[in-house]
Amino acid sequence: MSHPTVRGVVVITRNGDREGFYQDPKTYKASRVEGTPLGAVQSHLLGYSLRQEYFTPSSPNFIHGVSTDLVNLDQVHARSKNGEEGRVVFDSTIALLQGLFPPSTKNSITLANETLVVAPLGGYQYVPAETVEPSNDRSLESWTDCPNFEAHIEKFYSSDGFKAAEKASERFFKEANDFVFGRPPTLVNAIYDFMNHQLTHNKSYAHRLPPTFIEQARHWANFHEEGVFTDSAINGIGNIAGRTILSSIVDSLERITFDGDPLQFLVESTTYQAFISLFNQTELTLDDPTIKGIPNFASAIAIELRRGSLPDNRDFVRFKFKNGTTDGFHVLHAFGHKGDIPLTEFIYRIENAAINSNRQWLEVCGAKSTESLDPWFPRLPFGTQTADARSAMTALFGALLATLLMLLVLAATKFVRRRRSNRIMLRNTVSHIAVLQG
Repeated sequence: MSHPTVRGVVVITRNGDREGFYQDPKTYKASRVEGTPLGAVQSHLLGYSLRQEYFTPSSPNFIHGVSTDLVNLDQVHARSKNGEEGRVVFDSTIALLQGLFPPSTKNSITLANETLVVAPLGGYQYVPAETVEPSNDRSLESWTDCPNFEAHIEKFYSSDGFKAAEKASERFFKEANDFVFGRPPTLVNAIYDFMNHQLTHNKSYAHRLPPTFIEQARHWANFHEEGVFTDSAINGIGNIAGRTILSSIVDSLERITFDGDPLQFLVESTTYQAFISLFNQTELTLDDPTIKGIPNFASAIAIELRRGSLPDNRDFVRFKFKNGTTDGFHVLHAFGHKGDIPLTEFIYRIENAAINSNRQWLEVCGAKSTESLDPWFPRLPFGTQTADARSAMTALFGALLATLLMLLVLAATKFVRRRRSNRIMLRNTVSHIAVLQG
């Protein structure tokens, strides 16, 4: 009996460790922040894990037909969020790609004089990452500047469930006041990020923090972020972070299914918000409730496209989750399935929840903006990247316009010549008549 073949993978990754970070709890506007060497190491390890999982021929999950030693940029594409935490996410993406495609002496060239030249740093591979700007593409950061989402947050804070949690957490936040250095110790502010950063990087703080404080802070932060970034409906405004990233997931899976398109591996580097929404939308938290809340730094969701084994050789989708560097990939089941979900069913369930363009995002958010209204992922010819397709379409449009203008000029020229010929004929006829009459 043959085993299912991994045809391609879409990977959603979270950035590595960073400096202290603050988000406005009402708007989720964030402060600028830098990554740390620890974060780079975490992301590099994630890249190495992905290589072992999908780019190592001996792995049972090896992607069939993918290039392994040297990156094939037609097969591999990386996108990096460049809004809030943008610098951290981009640095984490580059570190991940270094682990995914390490230096190789095969990255070399032989010159005409037979000199072998190996790329710098032992054959370093320069794998590019597309930076995704919220000003023209909201797919990786959709929750800022979104009035309807802000209304959703306000509604959550005023809910009975939140008020009950405030009362239950009151004692902890009062005791934590001495460990937040003037920051409001309340459930609305969710002090976990500050406390976790200090615990990791501040030796004296780590020696002073009482037992269980970090666990309690994380518990209440998980409750807070689950309430903000989920919704009871798959297409609810609370799932905005998942709704926008779904477009690239579906588009990439569909591209992988067609043999004429070379794409086999997509990396979507973003922040924790998309994880929470996607887990909720696909009902993965029903399969494993422990994944609720904020994922650890350098976490990853791997969405595998697998060709089923006979007698059912359709394409199936398998979800895997790796919660940080100390965790391995483990399988999760979507929408109540006990195994992999057929691709057609997966798309059917989520396609109406996906937001595909800034125009649609503006409508969902009730926002007004002069941002680009182009779709993020227009349906492309197989094997064509978005930028290439747009360039090709622009060139095609230009060629058609030039052809149309040329035809108009030829028609006008022909029309003028015909009128001129008619005038000459008329003049000759009149002259001939005059001669006859004379």
